[in-house]
Amino acid sequence: MWMTLGVLVLILIAIAGYVIGVYNGLVRARQMVLEAWSGIDVQLKRRANLVPNLVETVKGYAKHERETLERVTETRARAEKVPANDIEARAAAESMLSQALGRLLAVAEAYPDLKASQNFTELQRALEDTEREIQMARRYYNGSVRELNTKVQSFPSNLVAGQFGFAKADYFELEDLSDRQLPEVRFG
Repeated sequence: MWMTLGVLVLILIAIAGYVIGVYNGLVRARQMVLEAWSGIDVQLKRRANLVPNLVETVKGYAKHERETLERVTETRARAEKVPANDIEARAAAESMLSQALGRLLAVAEAYPDLKASQNFTELQRALEDTEREIQMARRYYNGSVRELNTKVQSFPSNLVAGQFGFAKADYFELEDLSDRQLPEVRFG
C-alpha cells in the first residue's frame, strides 16, 4: 500500500511539474507578444510624429494639394485614436495611413523644388527608415504570436492554456496587398 501511495505521489508531482513548466512557457510566450507589440507601437508613433512635419513641408510647396494634405492629417488622427491593444483595428488604420502617405509622396513628384528641399529629403529618409523598422517589428511580433498560438492550440499544452485563460493572439497584418511592400519614398 505504501508503495502504491508513493508511486501515486510521484505521478502527481510529475504532473504538477509539467503543468508548471507549460504554464511558465505560456507566460513567457505571452510576454514576448506584448514586448513585440510594444516595438511595433513605438515605430507607429514615430511614423505618426513624422507626418505633421512632412505635411507642413509639402504644404509650403504644394499649396493647391490641400485635399491630399487634409486626408493624410485626418488619417493620422484616426490611426492615433485606435486603442493600442486592438490589433485588427490598428492594422486597418495604419494601412489607411500608409496609403495616404503614398499619395502624398506621389504628389511631391510634381514639385521639383520640393523634391530638392533638404528638409523634405531628410523627412523622406526618416520615413523610409521608419517603414523598414515597422516591417521588422511586425515580423518579430508575428513570430511571437505564432509561438504563443502554437502553444495555446497544441496538445497537451492547450489543456493548461484553457485552464488558465491563455488565448490566441492576433497577427498584425495589412489589409491591402499593395501595402505589403515597403513604400518607395526616394525621388530623383
